[in-house]
Amino acid sequence: PLSFRRPRSPLGIILRVGVAFFALLFLLSGVLSCFYTVSPESVAVVQRFGKFTHVAQPGLHFKIPFGVDTATVVPIRRQLKLEFGFSTPGATNRDQAGDHPALERDMVTGDLNAAQVEWIIQYGISDPVGYLFKVRDPAPTLRGFTESVMREVIGDRTVDEVLTIGRTEIESDCLVRLKQLVERIDMGLRVEQVQLKNVNPPGPVQRSFDEVNRAQQERE
Repeated sequence: PLSFRRPRSPLGIILRVGVAFFALLFLLSGVLSCFYTVSPESVAVVQRFGKFTHVAQPGLHFKIPFGVDTATVVPIRRQLKLEFGFSTPGATNRDQAGDHPALERDMVTGDLNAAQVEWIIQYGISDPVGYLFKVRDPAPTLRGFTESVMREVIGDRTVDEVLTIGRTEIESDCLVRLKQLVERIDMGLRVEQVQLKNVNPPGPVQRSFDEVNRAQQERE
């Protein structure tokens, strides 16, 4: 006897092709996400189901796909910078500049005078695990610590020291205090340098301050 196959419906063919396409796409995405590369200036902190497992060194590495393993790249060999009282356009570090530079620069000295202080700090990541897990938002936290320490140091000195002869001492004193604070909190960061940029009297008294300086120079 002759047997005849029922012709396949177009809808069934479309469904089979769609399922095969998505299965292939899923498999391909899994294969592509199995590998990741760590640049020479960084390491990768690897977690499995959210739990820390190990730190991967620079190079090509394998991980379990589909969210089982996650690798967070941390640039431990890069020198980072925070700016206070001003901002540099086009900075790649999103934490480099503050939200209100004009408010950061206004300070009160120990003799109750006002000064506008602009400065930077250079820092790096010393412990990638501590940087990611021990303190929430480490860079903004470091910014808050730095501003607090600088205001404390400026508040211990007269306006003449801040504007003229005390810059080096202010930088070194601020660096020592900031290092101690960062180490005590165990943030996974290292502070490398504090550098004063522009230190000026407030705008409304700038002209009078310059006249006083010229008069002192003429007298000498």
